[in-house]
Amino acid sequence: MRLILASTSPRRREILALLGAPFEVIAPDFEEILNPDMSIEEQVLEFAAGKAHAVARIQPGSIVIGSDTMIECAGEKIGKPLDAKDAARILRLLSGRAHVIHTAVAVVDDNGPGLQAIEKVAVEMRRFSDEEIERYLSRGESLDKAGAYSIQGEGSRLIESLRGDYLAAVGLSLKPVAAYLKRRGIGVPRDVDELYSEKSFMNWSSFA
Repeated sequence: MRLILASTSPRRREILALLGAPFEVIAPDFEEILNPDMSIEEQVLEFAAGKAHAVARIQPGSIVIGSDTMIECAGEKIGKPLDAKDAARILRLLSGRAHVIHTAVAVVDDNGPGLQAIEKVAVEMRRFSDEEIERYLSRGESLDKAGAYSIQGEGSRLIESLRGDYLAAVGLSLKPVAAYLKRRGIGVPRDVDELYSEKSFMNWSSFA
């Protein structure tokens, strides 16, 4: 049975690869349009499911995984910044504040029950100056990241503390995916609990 990740994200591809199961990656033909009437939980699930369904429609009979990440801070739903100016605005909003990362995973499976799940990660940001924001933006890792910072990159220096699933904060909640694949009889060579114990992926050990 084909396993497909519906994503354009290199990080999600790298996270799913940690399981050691063979999979393909197909970019979903799906446009993310924010709905102000939706809660952030509803929105992030809609985006994750939309990506998975977009690929499942052209790859019937496959197990397709979609995921999406959004941040909630001061009552605002925050996805990827529109441009560098918007990235600076978002980082100023996050500075010295707590926020919650919401990462949804959706599995579309023609021959199984499918899956929808949300993982929430609490993050405390240290206070940083406009000069630090400009210096960080010059690193070039903000524009394709929800919240305008990369937890697995230089953006980790902006973080005071993290409580929750580090992999979900990066972009893909791995435990529910692994559990689903096992239920469907798909071999998962790597032990998930061992992965979470080792914490060897990128900056994971920094937040242990």
